[in-house]
Amino acid sequence: MRDKYRLKFPELESLVHHPIDYARVVQAIGNEMDLTMVNLDDVLPQATIMVVSVTASTTSGQPLSPETLQRVQDAAAVALQLDEDKIQILQLVQQKMHKIAPNLSTAVGTEVAARLMGVAGGLINLSKMPACNVQVLGAKRKTLAGFSTATTQPHQGFIYNSDVIQQTPPGLRGKASRMVGAKCTLLARMDAYGQDPSGQAGEAMKTEMKKKVDKWQEPAPAKQHKVLPVPDMEPKKRRGGRRFRKMKERYGLTDMRKAANRMNFNQAEEEYIDGEDTIGLGTLGKEGSGRLRIQAQQQKQKLTAKSQKKFGKRLYGSASGAATSGLSSSLAFTPVQVTCFAALLV
Repeated sequence: MRDKYRLKFPELESLVHHPIDYARVVQAIGNEMDLTMVNLDDVLPQATIMVVSVTASTTSGQPLSPETLQRVQDAAAVALQLDEDKIQILQLVQQKMHKIAPNLSTAVGTEVAARLMGVAGGLINLSKMPACNVQVLGAKRKTLAGFSTATTQPHQGFIYNSDVIQQTPPGLRGKASRMVGAKCTLLARMDAYGQDPSGQAGEAMKTEMKKKVDKWQEPAPAKQHKVLPVPDMEPKKRRGGRRFRKMKERYGLTDMRKAANRMNFNQAEEEYIDGEDTIGLGTLGKEGSGRLRIQAQQQKQKLTAKSQKKFGKRLYGSASGAATSGLSSSLAFTPVQVTCFAALLV
């Protein structure tokens, strides 16, 4: 039809792209050269009608012969009749699909659901298929003829015609197709075993999928810097107990170390050199310390019986708990022997 009518109006093909609309315009125009005499309000929108009328006034086409015009009119009538038959078949399929697979039809549409069931071999076989296979049902290999493959979307099956994926931005359609494929598998299993004949589960999943797509399109939340907390000036509770007290006594500072760490105002501290290090004495030996002499006191530590035994064995080599000094002797003298020994020394 396009090849024959191109002789009459060659520009019409580039102005009206849909084949059904093209067939209706051809039926309405016929062999008329002045399109102001043709009413196209029921066929095309006003903007397209204006462009077609202006283009027809400057076209280089010639009227068709009666035989060619009749063939074109018959072809347009056949195309319109096929379109009406298609609409009736789709209506019949929609009525049947709402009874066969109500949840799947509600979620992805009756046309997509019917195609999925037809390729899979029935509702039972569709319910047994994994989600990754449902996603690619109806996918065709595209022949790009040398063009770039950067903008092509792989695995475009029947579910790409569903409303959820068509309303999704192109960058998220791959992710949305995987989600729709998984939901189709779940809904097919529900319909196969008649769990929800009302179709409410399919409507709920469709709403859930749309909410997820909207969530994906939301911008990332702005990074918020945490404000420093208010300083806590109250004294904090510290760990107590016997073990902590012993550790504090063991590693506590002595009075000499405390005095060495202090400095008097407007007074230079004394220093001494220990190898390559210079060590300050602080307030040791200074006037105004309040003490005549600082004595080093030995820290008192109470050892357990096991620790005392181990410590005594290490120092004196005795396994017993009583420690013996190295100056003690095992010799014993009677009082008479002591008197004689003292007389000899004199």
